[in-house]
Amino acid sequence: MAGSNSTSLANLIPQIIAEATFVASERSIMRGLVKNYSIPMGSGGSVKVPIYPIQTAAAYTGSADTEITNSTVTADSATLTLGTVALRTMVSDLARNSAASNIVADMGRLFGEAIARKIDTDLTALFSSFSTVIGNATTTISAAAIFQAVATLRSAGVPSTDLYCVLHPAIAYDLKAALTTSGNTPFVSGAYSEVSNQAMREGFIGTLSGVPVFETSNLANTGTTGDYKCGLFHREALGLAMMGDIQIETQRRASFLGDDIVASCNYAVGELYDGYGIQLFNDSSIL
Repeated sequence: MAGSNSTSLANLIPQIIAEATFVASERSIMRGLVKNYSIPMGSGGSVKVPIYPIQTAAAYTGSADTEITNSTVTADSATLTLGTVALRTMVSDLARNSAASNIVADMGRLFGEAIARKIDTDLTALFSSFSTVIGNATTTISAAAIFQAVATLRSAGVPSTDLYCVLHPAIAYDLKAALTTSGNTPFVSGAYSEVSNQAMREGFIGTLSGVPVFETSNLANTGTTGDYKCGLFHREALGLAMMGDIQIETQRRASFLGDDIVASCNYAVGELYDGYGIQLFNDSSIL
């Protein structure tokens, strides 16, 4: 089997890499909402994140010769261990040469989207690991649930900055319907001020209780139609570690009259601090 044909494919490789990386950063919303770690090559296949507990200071009322009480600080840790996701296809010479578009770049786009969705799916799957749960499989989400989740985190001392809410679109529908309800009729103008007006105009909730609300379909249901475990969390609750970024390789397969195109990505996801996240468990009224 022949190796890479750098002469024939050198001009294609930069296009594939640029397209795939761009798509991944655009389509993977979770990547920008969690703590990111970069693992240099040659430094092992995992990253250990130390987690320090909150400390409490007390007034010192002793005399000049009284020693301050010694505090023991015990740090916990979370370990993110790298794994690999990959996909491959072979583009025949005939397909590449007869296509009106750059079919190799198109494969890069498709592969980038696939890896981005995998990253999102792996991160949103961690919502089910949050031990604090608001809602259940028989209730639809409400604005009150969002405010309750924020209040729960803030009461525990979680910073108000870098808080995010991520919902499945079918769950977000019920939140929009509740926000735009006048009496018993959803989607009525003037229901609840500007937040409702924005939801009515743009189909986008925006910020609720000071927390940006995002929607993604890259969130699997619980196995029961319409049931989803969404999340409201601080950036420090979840982590994404990556060694490099999406890699695209090509290899000539002369005996098949084509070229292999392989995309791969080495990354790890994990829960860093359980106290920084709330699981929003709800059923959708439209599924």
